[in-house]
Amino acid sequence: MFPFDPSRQSRRRASRSLTRTTRQMTRSLESAAKSVTKAATKAVTRSTEKAIRETRKATVRSVKRTVRDTEKAVAAAFTAQGAKQGAEQGAKVARKPPGQFVTVDGLPVHVIVRGRGRPVVLVHGNGTMAEDFAICGLIDRLAARYRVIAIDRPGFGYTARPRHRIWTAQGQAVLLHRVLEQLSVERPLVVGHSWGTIVALALAADGRRPMRGLVLLSGSYFPGHRTDAALIAPLAVPGFGDAVRAMVPAKVSASLTGQSFRQVFWPQPVPARFTARFPIEIAAAATQLRAVSEDAASMNSAVTGLQRRYPGLTLPVSILAGDADAIVKAGEHSVRLHTTIPGSTLRLLPGLGHMIHYGARLKVERAIDDLMKRG
Repeated sequence: MFPFDPSRQSRRRASRSLTRTTRQMTRSLESAAKSVTKAATKAVTRSTEKAIRETRKATVRSVKRTVRDTEKAVAAAFTAQGAKQGAEQGAKVARKPPGQFVTVDGLPVHVIVRGRGRPVVLVHGNGTMAEDFAICGLIDRLAARYRVIAIDRPGFGYTARPRHRIWTAQGQAVLLHRVLEQLSVERPLVVGHSWGTIVALALAADGRRPMRGLVLLSGSYFPGHRTDAALIAPLAVPGFGDAVRAMVPAKVSASLTGQSFRQVFWPQPVPARFTARFPIEIAAAATQLRAVSEDAASMNSAVTGLQRRYPGLTLPVSILAGDADAIVKAGEHSVRLHTTIPGSTLRLLPGLGHMIHYGARLKVERAIDDLMKRG
């Protein structure tokens, strides 16, 4: 037999067939690889997307838990602070008021009434209360010859400050008028200190009650800028101010209140009898701090409405101020008021600050006596 020897043509046909087969196999392998890669990519993508979704859900759950825990912590803090303030209010109620209560339109107003004779009404400033006049000795001294009535303005001392009313200077003057009416007070001499001077002027300008005269101590009588008022005024904003006051611990509030008294007495030191007797727990309580901020915020608007009525006042007016007062500049207020009210008298007290009923009590008494002698 002879060995197999294919022809050239047969070899070419075999080569082409092999090439076609190789190409087909390559395309099949490439197609299969693409399918596998696509399937694998889809699987990885689905797995990644699933992992992202699970991570997002876990993150959301974690954030929600954190928010809930934070809300609970804040609520607990507010509850604890509310309990502290409740205890403070309880202490305030437990502390025996030095005076009596006169109810006007459902509001019990605390007043200290001492002595007999012609009436002298004392109206305190911002941040203090009727007891301030007792601590300085003015009530006892005047009670030896007059009937003295010192009132706790709304929100101060033992008088509440209902939220359903806006306690403008005019509104407080009407309340004072109603209190004096119930106490059968006729033709009083009204003594106002600091913010209390605005109430006294509003009562005089209203004209509904005959008065013997006014003694005005360290007052702000014209609109202007006061740093202390500007700093505290934002706390008068409802809600915001309440939240801020609620977050301040009672000890911190009492400390800040004590610092404010050092400023109002400057350049004189805070008297020892004031430190010993003034009820700081009441002055630092949330109710009184709200009253302080609201009165500070409304001061400019109050005197803006009053100043056009100053020239029409015909009753005797005595104006006293310390020339070293760092709270109210005497030249911008007391001196100017003296030039505005016909027949008024002015006495500037050298070297004294804002609390002149302590540093110059005898001069305050003399001013009261002088006006009493005039009628």
